[in-house]
Amino acid sequence: MAEKSRARSADVARIPIPAEIKVLVASAFVIAIGFGLVSPVLPAYARSFDVGVAAASFVVSIFAMFRLAFAPVGGALVKRLGERPVYLTGLTLVAASSLATAFAQSYYQLLIFRGLGGIGSTMFTISAMALLVRLAPPTIRGRVSSAYASSFLIGGMVGPLVGGALAGFGLRVPFVAYAVALMAAAAVVGVRLSGARLRPAGSGPPAPPMQLREALAIPAYRAALGSAFANGWCNFGVRVAVVPQFALVVRDDTWVAGVALALAALGTAATLQVAGRLADTLGRRPLVIVGLLATALTLGLIGLSGNLVGLLLLSALSGLGAGLVNPGNQATVADVVGAERSGGTVLSTFQMAQDAGAILGPVLVGLVADQVGFGWAFAVTGLVSLLAVLPWLVAQETLEKPEQPTSP
Repeated sequence: MAEKSRARSADVARIPIPAEIKVLVASAFVIAIGFGLVSPVLPAYARSFDVGVAAASFVVSIFAMFRLAFAPVGGALVKRLGERPVYLTGLTLVAASSLATAFAQSYYQLLIFRGLGGIGSTMFTISAMALLVRLAPPTIRGRVSSAYASSFLIGGMVGPLVGGALAGFGLRVPFVAYAVALMAAAAVVGVRLSGARLRPAGSGPPAPPMQLREALAIPAYRAALGSAFANGWCNFGVRVAVVPQFALVVRDDTWVAGVALALAALGTAATLQVAGRLADTLGRRPLVIVGLLATALTLGLIGLSGNLVGLLLLSALSGLGAGLVNPGNQATVADVVGAERSGGTVLSTFQMAQDAGAILGPVLVGLVADQVGFGWAFAVTGLVSLLAVLPWLVAQETLEKPEQPTSP
């Protein structure tokens, strides 16, 4: 059995990632760098319009709110128009939004322009997921998901460093640079991905799009929605918004929060590539379950860490959990949709579940922290991740393993 597993791992490792997917991965890196360019300066830019902390924070939140609200429309557009035009339109819209943001003359203009950017963001996110589903060979979907997520993560780590340097030339400069980066990414994708390459070979008529009700009838898809919500709550919401505030309670030094987030990101980056290969050999389900349990344990206990070493160690370990969840979860959804069909609504619902968790998590956990303290707040976070394990216990594995030849 062990020999068969090793042989399958070797076979999977030899399958090359298609060139079209490499284009999407490179584009994701550029997009993430661009997003990172503006993230450290956006609150300060909003405050330059003489508004308070809450109003400046709302400029950050409105991007995610528009993403969530427009996701159903984005899924419908992918189903009607196809992945490539929606992807390119989304990138162009975010670029125009960023450029307009650089020249905003009032706080309310800034809100409108950032909201429009959220619409474009959900368009290219959903269509990129659809492209990965269509173009990735089924046996390496975990590895493809890892490569795509890694490019976003690394770009997101590099971007703030560049953005902080560009801000020295003025708070509007990073937004212009972001627009230029997005247009460059759109140009490359537009040239390298033609519509003909996005359909499997064959002369038969295309299969009808997968309807949401079809996907919801599959236990693995329902489980993926639950873990997407938990992943958004824990890793895109609470980790980013609440952990830095708790870090200042543990030690009142501004560098502590940054180091805690950096260690979590490094933990995720270190895990992603290994997790992608494991998801393609062992299966999607065990990776997601282990990742959710690791997230529940580390983030659930982080509120009890009363010293700097404990905080930083649990932060790094929480990143490992996120790195395990992402490849298996996304590969499961790709398995459900399949390469022969489009599934814009199915993919947008998956994205909405993650965005909803990222929006609700910090708000509700923040309320718990205000009332009964950080210990209970992070315990609630751990419980959310733990509950997401339950649907996976009854879901079937979606990775189709090739039949082993029988001995003569």
